Amino acid sequence: MSNSQGTASKVGALAEATGLTVRTLHYYEEIGLLVPSQRSDAGHRLYGREDVERLYRVRVLRRLGLSLDEIRNALDNPQWDLDEALSRHLGELESQLETMNRLRSRVAALMTSVTKGSNPDVDDLLGILEDMTMVDDNVQSRISILVYSDLESIFDFLTGAFALGPGQLSRDGDGNAVHGEIHAGDGVLWLHPESPEYGLSSPKTIGTSTASMAIMVDDVDAHHSHAKAGGATIVYEPVDQPYGYREYSARDPEGGLWSFMKPLT
Repeated sequence: MSNSQGTASKVGALAEATGLTVRTLHYYEEIGLLVPSQRSDAGHRLYGREDVERLYRVRVLRRLGLSLDEIRNALDNPQWDLDEALSRHLGELESQLETMNRLRSRVAALMTSVTKGSNPDVDDLLGILEDMTMVDDNVQSRISILVYSDLESIFDFLTGAFALGPGQLSRDGDGNAVHGEIHAGDGVLWLHPESPEYGLSSPKTIGTSTASMAIMVDDVDAHHSHAKAGGATIVYEPVDQPYGYREYSARDPEGGLWSFMKPLT
């Protein structure tokens, strides 16, 4: 369908083109973040050029870490300048490419030198490390430790109902589970037994949760169905939250609180 803004897109086509979900675009409309400017004769949503431009601005601001409420407020600012935003975005991409190209050249040169039998130069290695840090500043590993009274049982539940990746389950000389490892995406969770010496108790023992675990998943609704069928106690059903995530919450058999979520962008 053509108009003064160019060719308008239906919600499905826009979702496919941008990598968003139809649910996300519907939610953006619901909160007033991106309301389609047109409707077809059959009542279908139609997004014109200005709508797509606004969506671009949403994605740029989302990448900067702004909440959906903050983004909506920013977009209502008449001082917004698309040219300036594009310029900043382009500058950011060029800076990233420059660093990546420099890193690639340094690694290739060092590989050639090592292949010829030369020892790596300290300055070259330091330069590579510096560029690696600029490309990805997430150089620290993190391990979350969860305390439970029955490690073997909770290990089976987390890998079954919550579909987390099974790792190592270590036992002592008597065959009792004393350490467990669970994989959750790019992170590792350690399962630790209760320890009065260090004041470590299961939520089941103290009767409350003092912390919770949030896990990103590909499909919140499918994960919810799987967890519910696996015996998880659902705290609340999947819902689109005002802070920009679709999520649901559940408790494991010892009362640990978990949230499974996915960004609405």
